[in-house]
Amino acid sequence: MTTLNFSVHINAQKEKVWEVLWSDAGYRRWTSVFSEGSYAESDWEEGSNIRFLSPTGDGMFGVIQKKVPFDEMVFEHRGEIKNGLEENKDWAGALEGYYLKENGNTTGLRVQLDIMEEYADYFSDTFPKALEMVKQLAEKQ
Repeated sequence: MTTLNFSVHINAQKEKVWEVLWSDAGYRRWTSVFSEGSYAESDWEEGSNIRFLSPTGDGMFGVIQKKVPFDEMVFEHRGEIKNGLEENKDWAGALEGYYLKENGNTTGLRVQLDIMEEYADYFSDTFPKALEMVKQLAEKQ
């Protein structure tokens, strides 16, 4: 397991960045960088289950480990979903954290991601593109 860190500065207040990240419409738009049609199923509350899904219904599942509205969201991944069935994986416990820090009218967004080594190149290439999409969406107003 390795940990990757990504960050972007966004010319928008953190409430707008939060909305882009976690509203259904915003989430679908910025995660399309990873897989067109991606979506999430959750009530988005701390301690709740969450499913990150592709249009075919396959994906990953986990729990919202920590939520501080407009500041922090951390997911603990538990496993994969294939053909509608959840399967725990050896990478269970991997964390994915989003941290927002406002400075005047700008927001710094930092993402920390635990992943298996074999996916490091993919995420190192793709995650900055996803954060650029978050930036564009949040700055659009």
